[in-house]
Amino acid sequence: MRITDIQRCEVRPGRLVEWTLSPATVEAATALPDDSRPPAYIQESHIRTAKCVRDDGLFVPTWLGTAFDLPGPVDLDVLQEALRAWTVRHETLRSGFRWAGGAGDELRRFTLDAADVTLHREVVGDFPDPDRLVRHLQDRFDRVADALRWPNLIYTAVLRDDGASVYMAFDHSNVDAYSVHRIAAEIHELYTAGTAGVTPETRAPVASYVDFCEIERADADRLDGGHDIVARWRDFIRRCDGTLPGFPVDLGLDPDGPLPRQQMLCEPLADADDAAAFEAYCRRYGGSMVGLLAATGLIVHELGGQAVYRTVVPFHTRVKSRWSDSVGWYVGGAPIEVPVSRTRFPETVRAVRAELQANRPLARMPLARVLALLGTDFRPTSPDLYSIVSYLDARTITGAERWPEQRAHALLRVSYGDQVCVWVNRLHEGLWLASRYPDTDVAAKNMRLYVERLRDRIASVAHGRLPAVS
Repeated sequence: MRITDIQRCEVRPGRLVEWTLSPATVEAATALPDDSRPPAYIQESHIRTAKCVRDDGLFVPTWLGTAFDLPGPVDLDVLQEALRAWTVRHETLRSGFRWAGGAGDELRRFTLDAADVTLHREVVGDFPDPDRLVRHLQDRFDRVADALRWPNLIYTAVLRDDGASVYMAFDHSNVDAYSVHRIAAEIHELYTAGTAGVTPETRAPVASYVDFCEIERADADRLDGGHDIVARWRDFIRRCDGTLPGFPVDLGLDPDGPLPRQQMLCEPLADADDAAAFEAYCRRYGGSMVGLLAATGLIVHELGGQAVYRTVVPFHTRVKSRWSDSVGWYVGGAPIEVPVSRTRFPETVRAVRAELQANRPLARMPLARVLALLGTDFRPTSPDLYSIVSYLDARTITGAERWPEQRAHALLRVSYGDQVCVWVNRLHEGLWLASRYPDTDVAAKNMRLYVERLRDRIASVAHGRLPAVS
């Protein structure tokens, strides 16, 4: 599944229908007592950041979504039931937050029973112009899938005689990239069963992200300022000049200027054969992710001159199989530091592997908790605390082999930010890169250089133009 934005996912004309949680569901939620299960630290940090940025006068949409096709003609009643059944299956989608006393001091959770969740359907109208449809969808998703409102999810379908394109958007607090990649197959299964008039095969209940939040937070709250994890983050941040690392190339930013708009870059990095050869070279030292980080470290040294590549590597926190089918935001980060000024690719691969082995356990502890214990004033002024380079081998996700025929995409909202985020997906057809970065001429030039050199580095490894790792 290619990661992109809604402007690049080939939206086609048709009649637009949308679903939101019904007024009755929203009314039921207002009367709910507090759920004793707290927000995850990453959820609370996300919502507080959105509030901080909003209070500073800037609206920064940060929703995630998915797009995929269904064969037609589409039965809207069956599709609606498929969407409802999928929603109630994942508890986090019927759970939200409110400020205690309205003062903004404490976030408290509420959670609807599955039986109280219904969807409201509305036929919006015909959109013969795809550009106008794209603008409408983005504006609608911005308003509904917003961190500071609830409900903060919306489902839509663009109907045509030959089928429909489904577009779904969620505030990031409820989904991560892995969750988004799984949606197309799950909705297809429910819809296909519904059109055949059969009940889908009985599945075991999906573990709840809301339960995970409670467990993770209880573990995190047992930490104190003297814990080894806190000490290691403290030392890392000190070596980053008291902050968390950005992308170490010139982005043309004005340190006293407003939060810049961002641009998106989406394109292939390698075909299937080169992706396989790159993986084979790197496998002994952890695989393609290690190789991508090593290549990135060397490239940003070439572009920016830093002797040490410091970054925070995202890892999933689905460390137990019970969470593997669950929709939620299961992501943590681990710091790494790799010398890059006097090393070649083989040495850098080994250094990255050693750093990841030593530091990956740190990703299981929410960074927001660590920062609070450090007592450092990380007042959020941007939706991203740091820059990332992320890797996902998506080939084993259920339904991956059907993504091309379903025109399936994972959607990112690109709006504002001063950091660089890079996502690389391993697909059956090869490696695909997506990135958002500050919209400056300098950043555009350096990101283009980074991607071109990354593509060349992967090809050099794949074609045997680098020495083997020993």
